[in-house]
Amino acid sequence: MELKDVFKNNEKWIADKLAADPDYFNKLSQGQNPDILYIGCSDSRVTAEELMGVQPGEVFIHRNIANMVISIDVNVMSVLNYAIKHLKVNHVVVCGHYCCGGVKAAMQSKDLGILNPWLRNVRDVYRLHKKELNAILNEDNRYNRLIELNVQEQCINLIKTAAVQQAHKERGLKVHGWVFDIYTGKLIDLKIDFDRILKDIMEIYDLGM
Repeated sequence: MELKDVFKNNEKWIADKLAADPDYFNKLSQGQNPDILYIGCSDSRVTAEELMGVQPGEVFIHRNIANMVISIDVNVMSVLNYAIKHLKVNHVVVCGHYCCGGVKAAMQSKDLGILNPWLRNVRDVYRLHKKELNAILNEDNRYNRLIELNVQEQCINLIKTAAVQQAHKERGLKVHGWVFDIYTGKLIDLKIDFDRILKDIMEIYDLGM
């Protein structure tokens, strides 16, 4: 696709929206009221709004390489706090995807330059679950399981934050871990047992909210 095509597509999109609802953009400009914060991967094949079937204004979205939630990343922490404290979302979703290039790159034995400190967080996930992962003989299955475990660990990183703990206590905010199966198009709820995980970690990470 050439850049000029983007602007042609934009003109057609505007025309289509106005044909369906002449007041569409006036309504859009009135503000947003999303119920979900979606934290996903930057992969160009994984389009958050399209795979969820949502419209503009329905989901607040943050994307980065390998859908990471890192406590010292000001970007993701700013998005998280804005979504919870100002937009009042009730659900925070971390969505990974099979065939994730970021996760695969993290497992390579090579210097990746500026990506090293970022992808080291994925390597840390492998270290935490080394016994389970090394028991999986099929490389593709092991890789997919690491993608799932990375989603789980990023959800745990969310639970460690004051914003999530406070919103959970005040209005029952929930954290969810999903994977997008790029081979079938299906969204998979990993149904992570957060009650069990919370019992294991809250002795250390409870911020008294």
